[in-house]
Amino acid sequence: MRHVRFRHVTATVIATAASLAAYALAGPASAADTPIVIKFSHVVAANTPKGLAADKFKELAEKYTDGKVKVEVYPNSQLYKDKEELEALQLGAVQMLAPSNSKFGPIGIKEFEVFDLPYILPDLATLRKVTDGPLGAKLLKLLEPKGMIGLAYWDNGFKQMSANKKLVDPADYKGLKFRIQSSKVLDAQFRTLGVIPQVMAFSEVYQALQTGVVDGQENTPSNIYTQKMHEVQKYITLTNHGYIGYVVVVNKKFWDGLPPDLRAACEKAMTEATAYGNGQSAKENDDALEEIRKSGKSELVKLTPAQDEAMRKAMQPVYKDVAGRVGQPLIDEFLKETRGTTN
Repeated sequence: MRHVRFRHVTATVIATAASLAAYALAGPASAADTPIVIKFSHVVAANTPKGLAADKFKELAEKYTDGKVKVEVYPNSQLYKDKEELEALQLGAVQMLAPSNSKFGPIGIKEFEVFDLPYILPDLATLRKVTDGPLGAKLLKLLEPKGMIGLAYWDNGFKQMSANKKLVDPADYKGLKFRIQSSKVLDAQFRTLGVIPQVMAFSEVYQALQTGVVDGQENTPSNIYTQKMHEVQKYITLTNHGYIGYVVVVNKKFWDGLPPDLRAACEKAMTEATAYGNGQSAKENDDALEEIRKSGKSELVKLTPAQDEAMRKAMQPVYKDVAGRVGQPLIDEFLKETRGTTN
């Protein structure tokens, strides 16, 4: 199966390369007739914050380039699953993605996993200090040696815990199997709680919950609702313990090869799509929680202050576990921005 996928990706790369070569040889006159295609692949539903932002980028990029750039958006893992998409981007089979921060660790850029640390981001305003500041810019620079350019940070929101068991105390998690993204930080987080973590593609989570392959998962309300996870989970505990965000990345060779005027127009479109998408994030998550509540299929559980504090204390050892992986100086720099203290 792996060889089949590789042949498929390679064939697509060859076709893409041939197309770009033809465009380069044809010259400016032909360029006006044949739009440059940006394939934008992602793994979530179109009606999520990421999906809405991707569609907005398509709309604006095509508008600002007068149709010289055409953006094809492929949601819901139509082209590639979690583990495949970054490889596809690096090979040139797609031009643009918006993977979660967790996805960069497995390809060697483990610094992005600092975003996965539990309770490190108290709110969106603090997050924006990081992503819009020097620290955010420094992290994006780490992508370039891997053949990609980071264009923007997109929000999904804060994560909640779900299971068929009410989770109000750290001890309630012991022995459960939880789906996680491929992240050493998330692995450490759940092992600290006594959970058995299972790395699994996002597109497979609903079925895994439905069939009992895993007992629970963590996600934002908009992802839980749009993937119908609440229909196969009895309880959703409102922990806000972690953050899911995305980095919009583009194939570096492709981006550098765009005519400067079209690249500038696409950058403008990305800036506006980012503001739009991040504005939608909080609303989409609030709306999703209300829809879940109205459905009556999953009970929303709110922690007391004492229960919340117990969860924070239980997660504290994760910081020491992860320091050797992402680097204590980076954690300290992050905490200086988010709290003004060290952990």
